[in-house]
Amino acid sequence: MAFPTSVNSQITDSVTQANVKVLGDAPAIAMGNLFQATSQALSNAAHNATSAQQQTAVTAQAATTMGVATLYAIDTASTGKATSSILGS
Repeated sequence: MAFPTSVNSQITDSVTQANVKVLGDAPAIAMGNLFQATSQALSNAAHNATSAQQQTAVTAQAATTMGVATLYAIDTASTGKATSSILGS
């Protein structure tokens, strides 16, 4: 039984129990918040990695396309001349 006060002991007991419940729930809520923040950070990292990989693939494809276009754009006569001088004919 609580110390005698001008407040009914049942009231003080109920308030004490409510406060203890809040204190007991705090670690669980804190861990839940930590898990949530960690999972969101990992999700963002995975999304960023996927996005970077996609952008790299697009850049590589554009570079390959430009390289092939440059090779095809070389004048045919100069290509023939260079080829004949390489082959020595």
